[in-house]
Amino acid sequence: MWPVFSLFGPLSLSMYLHAIVFSIIFINAEGGSLSKKRPFNNSISAIFVFGDSTVDSGNNNYWKTPFKANFPPYGMDFINHIPTGRFTDGRLITDFLVSYVGIKECVPPYLDPTLSLEELMTGVSFASGASGFDPLTPTLSGAISMQKQMEYFKEYKTRVELAIGKERTEILINKAGFIISAGTNDFVQHFIQDLIDQGGRIIGLVGLPPLGCLPVVITLTLGSAFHNRECIESLSSVGFDYNLKLQNTLKAMESYAYGAKIVYADIYTPVDEMIRNPTQFGFEEVHRGCCGSGYIETTLLCNPTSHVCFDASKYVFFDSVHPTEAAYYYIFKALRPIIDQVLKNYS
Repeated sequence: MWPVFSLFGPLSLSMYLHAIVFSIIFINAEGGSLSKKRPFNNSISAIFVFGDSTVDSGNNNYWKTPFKANFPPYGMDFINHIPTGRFTDGRLITDFLVSYVGIKECVPPYLDPTLSLEELMTGVSFASGASGFDPLTPTLSGAISMQKQMEYFKEYKTRVELAIGKERTEILINKAGFIISAGTNDFVQHFIQDLIDQGGRIIGLVGLPPLGCLPVVITLTLGSAFHNRECIESLSSVGFDYNLKLQNTLKAMESYAYGAKIVYADIYTPVDEMIRNPTQFGFEEVHRGCCGSGYIETTLLCNPTSHVCFDASKYVFFDSVHPTEAAYYYIFKALRPIIDQVLKNYS
């Protein structure tokens, strides 16, 4: 990765320009007139995202892995219908979050070489589709491991420090929100601790969904793609039990987190509600995805030659694994109370 100052030529001029830009961005975070409307006049400076395909906004586009989504029909409902590398038809929960907080419209991928200084300083995603806390997971998929994502964050800090100095970078990091969505494993504790050591003070950890309701899981478990499709409750209960343990772990961690706020984000409940009562939320199909047959297709199997449903907003899942933009938006709305609670504390 190139140093940030190389974008502007000589170091002295670079430092001057970056200081000006940082001041503008920092004032923006404090609720200045340049920003979007900020709920509760919050002072969140940026949003940083770590995890898997549910929050990967396109890093896999720049990484050697077969798990990509930078081709149609992915992105068909995104801005200008562009397939950005998000594993869905449109925006992710993190995009809705950063827009709601008042920072910008979407969270870009860190590995995008065209990112401006402002885009970098207001938050990026380090996430990678098919990644996870277990080191074996990205090894098998070729994804960016959580350990590598942390290395990239440390690299990010160094780049920003070169631009605006260490003290201002610390302020930016202290005021930023951190989102982690990456499945199970005890490694989560070490990852959170590392974020705290790096200056993270607002950390949200996303729990597991009802895994037995993913279309691909139903297909592979039942052995029949077409008949009697319903959630595999025994598998969903694994995620439910894990979430309970995770909440207890996070509560324990907060007691020695050096003032950091660690928040659990429950996605199990809203996904379960959408599947059990679809018409209440405007959905018509819950057990198969919009792309292809909807039973098995994801990433390369969901491609420009695949049949696609007419209206993805009527589906909970876009492919056989990942929710639609409509489903992500409902999950975001379900998380709004905990988001607002955090924003009120940083206003």
